[in-house]
Amino acid sequence: MSAALALATSLLWGLADFGGGLLTRRIPAATVVVVSQALAMAVLGAIVIATGGWSEWGPQLWFAVAAGVVGPIAMFSFYRALAQGPMGVVSPLASLAVLVPVGAGLALGERPGWLQAAGLVVALSGVVMAGGPELRGAPVQRQTVLLTLVAAFGFGAVLALIEHASATMTALFLALFVQRVCNVAVGGAALLAQTRRGVPALPGGGRPMVFAALPALAFVGLADVAANGTYMVATQTGPVTVAAVLASLYPLVTALAARGVLREQLRTVQATGAVLALAGTVLLATG
Repeated sequence: MSAALALATSLLWGLADFGGGLLTRRIPAATVVVVSQALAMAVLGAIVIATGGWSEWGPQLWFAVAAGVVGPIAMFSFYRALAQGPMGVVSPLASLAVLVPVGAGLALGERPGWLQAAGLVVALSGVVMAGGPELRGAPVQRQTVLLTLVAAFGFGAVLALIEHASATMTALFLALFVQRVCNVAVGGAALLAQTRRGVPALPGGGRPMVFAALPALAFVGLADVAANGTYMVATQTGPVTVAAVLASLYPLVTALAARGVLREQLRTVQATGAVLALAGTVLLATG
């Protein structure tokens, strides 16, 4: 049961990443973040009301507020990176979010085992190689790699914060709802600021294009929420290590979708770097 839920988590996260990256190639990233998170917020609000989640209100929700502030920055950076560079490189690099809880553990006095130490070396080697340092051809833009690493740090911080914001499934729904409210508020402010600077919030097709994309936007937002839920249940019904390893395979879903739908072709060094980044993530999660 736990393994199946963890695999479902990787599938949902992987497809949400692919869908978000694909949408960002037609719609501004800030618009994708705000609309998808607003749709997810509406659904989560209904779930909180139906389950009586308001009873879980307490000071621990400040962690959810913090996650809601960090989240839009991470998503905006991630979608921009997916729109600019090969998804087969960007998504595995974003899985380095696991470095955040590892770093927090080190700061608190924990010492990594040999698997984690090996994972750190392998993952960082993958970061360098995924940038495409070849003697011929154009490498992945440095800005794309930087955006991806910013997103990875943000995603790791969000997972850690949400973990502290909830202890039960009902509390998790409330925490995710509060996080999405803050996501929409922060993302909406960024979108407004862009508009005032003359950057259009809607593409050339305007509102009709956004309305046509609403089903896809809803899928991106709800798949992300569902993945959070399946992962939490997976860690509660089975070994956390197994759930973490299986859930960390989501970049493979994104890469396979990009190859199947977009026919992305990666150079050898980029593909090797992406695989190493993913392998390092699995080792870190296992350790």
